[in-house]
Amino acid sequence: MTTSAKHQAPVHIRWMIRRDMAEVLQIEDRSFEFSWSEEDFIRCLRQRNCIGMIAEHNERVVGFMIYELHRNRLHVLNFAVHPDFRRRNVGTQMLRKLVSKLSPQRRSRIMLEVRETNLDAQLFFRDCGFKAVSLLRDFYEDTTEDAYLMQFRYTAAAAEAANTEQVRRLAG
Repeated sequence: MTTSAKHQAPVHIRWMIRRDMAEVLQIEDRSFEFSWSEEDFIRCLRQRNCIGMIAEHNERVVGFMIYELHRNRLHVLNFAVHPDFRRRNVGTQMLRKLVSKLSPQRRSRIMLEVRETNLDAQLFFRDCGFKAVSLLRDFYEDTTEDAYLMQFRYTAAAAEAANTEQVRRLAG
């Protein structure tokens, strides 16, 4: 990543809690034309295998991710960074957190869908090691837009990089 250190925003990544919802919804509304409603978030997070995490910078929610746990993969359902914090390493730090949950024995992939028109997201995920593996025709309920199914596969090098970053942050 070519972001200079002074523009990076170190974040604390933690479980999403109910009182985060107002800030999460603001980020969602500023990030997507067809945004999730509060009911969409609640319905998803009530599922047993659905996890919500937020990225916090100076006690402010600056990003979030919602993902599902499956037998052999993680499936990202929603991922956004506040517009003021984009290109400041927030999304990369959130993805590192997900990558650190992968292992060759259990969950070895991260899957997600990206709108065909969302070039920024496609490039971001590609730069983070994701590859487009298929085109999903007429994927979205709100439009006739297609989506790219993108995949990140576990490698020992990726896991080591994620763990090194975690240790470096903890050390200080």
